[in-house]
Amino acid sequence: MRFFSKIIFICNICFIASVIFRYIEINADKAGKNPNVLGFQPLESTLIILGYGAILFNFIFLLSSLIVYFFKKEIAVPKWILLFNLVLFFIQLIYFLY
Repeated sequence: MRFFSKIIFICNICFIASVIFRYIEINADKAGKNPNVLGFQPLESTLIILGYGAILFNFIFLLSSLIVYFFKKEIAVPKWILLFNLVLFFIQLIYFLY
């Protein structure tokens, strides 16, 4: 569970980076500049895939954490990671639904 939470944390950071890159590219495209932010396409593609897939992984992680909590077992994940993933999950829901 701890390893999975670290992977989800990295995916959530990639989500934040991909959203920031998207808005930078949109503004650069409107200004007529080169919209390529990183300049290294494989890295940018990896960040986008991990970032946009984070909502699915985040849902699975939060669901499994909820199941463990209901069975009265100790969750071996630091509370700040759990809270960070929960807050970012709601932000991802708002981002993808609206």
